[in-house]
Amino acid sequence: MTDQPTRPLATATPPYLAGLNPPQRQAVETLDGPVLVLSGAGTGKTRVLTTRLAHLLLTRRASPWQILAVTFTNKAAREMRERVSALLGTATEGWWMGTFHSLAARILRENADLVGLKSNFTILDTDDQIRLLKQLLAADGIDDKKWPARVIAGVIDRWKDRGLTPDKLKPEDAGDVAGGRMVALYRAYRERLIALNACDFGDLLLHNLTIFLTDDEVLKGYQRRFRYILVDEYQDTNVAQYQWLRLLAQAHRNLCCVGDDDQSIYGWRGAEVGNILRFEADFPGAAVVRLEQNYRSSGHILGAAAGLIAQNRGRLGKTLWTAADGGEKVRVRALWDGEEEARWVGEEIEALQRRGIGAGQVAILVRAGFQTREFEERFITLGLPYRVVGGPRFYERQEIRDALAYFRLVVSPADDLAFERIINVPRRGVGTAAMQQLHTTARTLGVPLAEATALLCGTDELKPKLRQTLRQLMTDLARWRDRMATLHHTDLARVILDESGYTAMWQADRSPEAPGRLENLKELVAALADFENLQGFLEHVALVMDANEQAPGDQVTLMTLHGAKGLEFDVVFLPGWEEGIFPSQRTLDESGIAGLEEERRLAYVGLTRARRLALVSHAANRRVYGTFQSTLPSRFVDEMPKAHLEIVADAGLFGGAHASTAPGFGGLYRAFNEMGAAHARTQQGRAAPRPAEGRIIEGRAFEVVQRPRPSAPFARGARVFHQKFGYGTVAVVEDDKLEIDFDVAGRKKVIDSFVKPAAEAR
Repeated sequence: MTDQPTRPLATATPPYLAGLNPPQRQAVETLDGPVLVLSGAGTGKTRVLTTRLAHLLLTRRASPWQILAVTFTNKAAREMRERVSALLGTATEGWWMGTFHSLAARILRENADLVGLKSNFTILDTDDQIRLLKQLLAADGIDDKKWPARVIAGVIDRWKDRGLTPDKLKPEDAGDVAGGRMVALYRAYRERLIALNACDFGDLLLHNLTIFLTDDEVLKGYQRRFRYILVDEYQDTNVAQYQWLRLLAQAHRNLCCVGDDDQSIYGWRGAEVGNILRFEADFPGAAVVRLEQNYRSSGHILGAAAGLIAQNRGRLGKTLWTAADGGEKVRVRALWDGEEEARWVGEEIEALQRRGIGAGQVAILVRAGFQTREFEERFITLGLPYRVVGGPRFYERQEIRDALAYFRLVVSPADDLAFERIINVPRRGVGTAAMQQLHTTARTLGVPLAEATALLCGTDELKPKLRQTLRQLMTDLARWRDRMATLHHTDLARVILDESGYTAMWQADRSPEAPGRLENLKELVAALADFENLQGFLEHVALVMDANEQAPGDQVTLMTLHGAKGLEFDVVFLPGWEEGIFPSQRTLDESGIAGLEEERRLAYVGLTRARRLALVSHAANRRVYGTFQSTLPSRFVDEMPKAHLEIVADAGLFGGAHASTAPGFGGLYRAFNEMGAAHARTQQGRAAPRPAEGRIIEGRAFEVVQRPRPSAPFARGARVFHQKFGYGTVAVVEDDKLEIDFDVAGRKKVIDSFVKPAAEAR
């Protein structure tokens, strides 16, 4: 028997592979064994994922039901499904594609009885979860004011993210939370959920892990079913998700994880960057494919971003590059204060529009939500359309509306809408029946709700405890109203928020949103300083809210850096790059080096959202609690390679200095530090004083020149006044520098031009 002639192998590249670059094609065609695709920003990750899925099906390596494809959002799952169907030319049924939670829920429905549930179990939302925990706290005699249900829920959620059931915990693992009864409370909560035939989102994966670890046959069944597993955004997985994936991938080991360790920015909600960093150790023999050709940003933007992220130690390492030209350098702008920063951004956007770049292609990415206010107000003044993505506009936020309602009620006691909003915020035990009684009394007597409440507090018609609580509220409102005549309105606003218990309510809240709400309240108080009184401010807000009713159209996008991941714009503004704001001081305090590296990854994400132009700005002063404080440029500014930057200083700040080739930022650090110490802070509500003219010396350091000097030098023993430190006595005179023993602040070193004789201050 002679051998049959061998049919020549087809050499033509399939159309769906033709447009891929070599690393992309390697990521698509490496099908056997574990694969880690390190996909840098803008390198075509989604195309690789969808093409790999299509390749598995078109080469008949797997059927749709043999592939498990995990995404982080339902939107991403829909997009992936549509793109794969387009490549295949037909819709495909039987997919196991979706988010971790949706896929885990599907598995749990099939095996609910193994964890004591029925297949028709209910998935509780956050409100139901909080309500159930409140019942358990009450039953166990735990003070829900000291340990709010949201705090307890947060602790439980973090344990579930780490795959921890109550039997894996010790009582001391939660410290003194819930009076040391946290683990027992967790156990009771899970038992109650089972009794209700319910689970929360964290339970979906946790129950899956329990099933897989206690029933080997069930686990093997899913391992046999899923011949290929693909995971998107692997850098954002938590411990429970990692354990779930590792168990399912043990049989075939065909696990492909796509992610970018440089874009892991969700540590605060349980993401563990270590999952992607130790992939090769967890899956020996894994192939690692680096996607480094960027199709989004210009060369200078990539160069600045690459130099910045290279400062992180905890990374696998890759360098983005582009075939496109360098484009415009990243502009770094130094400004005097936040108001000037907002004005500059508005002017730049108008200039971009004249160049043909529409508002819809411009984004302003901030580190924290409170930063949007000054930009919103500036855009309203300019008539520049904008939208806030990922949250309401500043004055539409819950905490801002609550605070404004308190202010409105102090200014106008007859404001029933404001009264209804705040009467039970914080909780004062005003139920539906009591509220109806207040309304009935107000209508019967023809008086505002506040007046009706005061009248009822003088009777026995309300329950004693409620009567006492409402009497205190009415006393507080009257006291705040009286103090309007004597107390500065910014101070009054703080007093109202503090004495009402509203600030304390959010301080006690341990939800991820609470710190941001507190920052927004601080920003609200700061905004008051621009107005003569509380009433003037409230009128301004009413006009702002009215102006917010815009027709849809080409709008500037305002959003946080966390919300911008996965998006791209022609032009991106990155304001507030100052120490304490970005990197966030709270993150540094809580997480140290790990927190700093995540903040740096966030800066990297921000830069790489820009296609054509990125503009970074920082201010010499920020208003905090109505008082200006000097600030330093973010360390991230210093970490970007100067060859990719155009450094521009505000004309009033550096005398019109322009240093596009400045070799270093160390001088800027020193300059801002010296100015912050030398220039006095002003009274609340007034603009920060501008510095004297200056210049950048050899592109390095700021030197103040022609500073106004006092008409006569100060002598040792002279009594003087300083705007920030108050009255004091000169102890040491050294040229233009003085050491002064201040009556309250102690000995301080100051420059003579910022003090004046005590007699002139009176």
